[in-house]
Amino acid sequence: MRHWRLAHWRLGLGLLAAAAYALLSHWLMLYAADKPWAVAALLGPLLAVGLGIALKRRDRRSLAGVALAAAGLAALVARGGVGDVNRLYLLQHVGIHLALFASFGATLLPGRLSLIGGVAQRVHGTLSPAMVAYTHRVTRMWAIYFLAMALLSLWVHATQPWSAWSLLANLLTPVAVVALFVGEHFLRYRLHPEFERIGLIEVVRAYSRTAPVKAAP
Repeated sequence: MRHWRLAHWRLGLGLLAAAAYALLSHWLMLYAADKPWAVAALLGPLLAVGLGIALKRRDRRSLAGVALAAAGLAALVARGGVGDVNRLYLLQHVGIHLALFASFGATLLPGRLSLIGGVAQRVHGTLSPAMVAYTHRVTRMWAIYFLAMALLSLWVHATQPWSAWSLLANLLTPVAVVALFVGEHFLRYRLHPEFERIGLIEVVRAYSRTAPVKAAP
């Protein structure tokens, strides 16, 4: 019971922190986008998250990538920012989504267990053929979403005011991710009532684990 409550508190605090970061990012991009300290405030937390994941995985390549990114950010702040800082934020948003698209899409190759299938395997232990097929479709759905969001980000930046792009990147993007995640969680049991029911907390904890995805048999 204590662990269950602790997990709920951690999830709640994580969601609050994400919401605060999204609101702060939107404000900074509108009113202080050209300030060096604003660049650090926007990109620093992302580097911290990347560092935490790399340390948890004990992946030297990821650690080296985070170190290089941190050095680049430090150099950027030291020189006083960049000329058109808006492009930096655009690349950040598009780059994250393309990286996620590649990560999810790579697990859809023949002979591999999909990324969502790997999460389900860590939750349920074993997967039925129906679950393997369903998680494959869900992984494909997420891959398409990340690619579509990257393309939408580029289109909005090219055709709409900066305030509209900031709204998309900082507020609508996290709302869309949460809506898709929660919606799929509940739709799953409507489409497949035979699936073992688990709470959102267990799903989030499974996502946070970094064990490698095993190949499908």
